[in-house]
Amino acid sequence: MVETVVIPPLARVTRKFVLEPQDNERLANLCGPLDENLRLVESRLIVEVRRRGNHFRIEGVEAQAAEALLLELFNLTRTENVTVETVHLALRDHDGLANAAITACTAGEKENKEDIGLRVLHGTLRPRGANQREYLQRIRQHDLTFGVGPAGTGKTYLAVACAVEALQSDSVRRIILVRPAVEAGERLGFLPGDMSQKVDPYLRPMYDALYEMMGFDRVAKFIERNVIEVAPLAFMRGRSLNDSFILLDEAQNTTIEQMKMFLTRIGFGSKVVVTGDITQTDLPAGRPSGLRHVTEVLRDVQGVGFQFFETRDIVRHPLVQRIVQAYEAY
Repeated sequence: MVETVVIPPLARVTRKFVLEPQDNERLANLCGPLDENLRLVESRLIVEVRRRGNHFRIEGVEAQAAEALLLELFNLTRTENVTVETVHLALRDHDGLANAAITACTAGEKENKEDIGLRVLHGTLRPRGANQREYLQRIRQHDLTFGVGPAGTGKTYLAVACAVEALQSDSVRRIILVRPAVEAGERLGFLPGDMSQKVDPYLRPMYDALYEMMGFDRVAKFIERNVIEVAPLAFMRGRSLNDSFILLDEAQNTTIEQMKMFLTRIGFGSKVVVTGDITQTDLPAGRPSGLRHVTEVLRDVQGVGFQFFETRDIVRHPLVQRIVQAYEAY
C-alpha cells in the first residue's frame, strides 16, 4: 500500500520594519525611479512590497529574504547609487539561500566577506557570491589558479583586479596579460594592419578592465614602461617570467602543447591565473582544448587551485544566465 504524503503550502510571511535614518534622498535612491528597484525585488522574490515614507511592509514566502536585501541596499545608499543592476547583483547573491540562512549570518562571517575585498586605484571591489569569494581566496593562496566556467561569471575581471592589487602593493613588479589569438571563423590575415593591430581586438577586454580599475593615463604609462604587458600567447615561448602576475584568458582556445608551454614559463615570485570556458572553444575540429586537458592533469598537484563556476554565478544581465542555461539544456 502506498501512503500519500501531503506537503502543506509554504506559509506566507509578513515583515514590517522602519529604515533609519529617515532620509528622503537615500529612500529615493533605494526605491529607484517609479519604484523600479522595489518592483524588481517583488518580481524576483515573489513578494509584495508596500511603503509609506520609511515604513515598509513586505508580504510573501520570501518576505524575510526581501527584508534582509532591502536593509543591505539601504546601507549601500550612503555611498553608492543603487541602480537596477545593483539590485540584480544583490538578488543573485541571495538566490538559493533559505530565509534562515540569510538571517543567521554572523558578525564574523560578515567581517570575513569584507576582508576579501580587492583594493584598486578607483575603489574597492567585492566578490559576488560564494564561488567568487572562494576564487579570490584560491588566487591569494596558490601560485597557480584555474578559474573555469561560463561567460559572465567574473573570472577575468576579478583576476585582473587581483593583478592590479598585487602591483599596487609591490607584491609583483609586472602584470602580464595573455590571450590566444584564435579566430572565431574569420581569418586575421585578411585584415589590414601589422601584427599588433591584428591581435589588439582579442586583447581589448583586458585593456577595458585595466582602464576601469587604474585609469587610462596610468595604464598607458605602465604599458609604455613595460610594467604592464598585454600580449598574444605565441609571444610567451622561450620566456621565463619572474616577479610577475600572469593572467592567461580564454584558455579554452589553447592546445595541449600551448598550455604546457605557457605553464612552464612560471618563474620565481610569480603568480599565475588561467581562466576560460570549456564550452566555448574556437579551436579547429579535432583539436582538444588545453584547458580541458589540464584540469585532469593537474587536478591533484600541490600548489594548484581550481575554481569551477556555474550558470548561477553569472553577474551580467539576467537574460545571459537564462541563455546559457537554455544552451546547456539543448
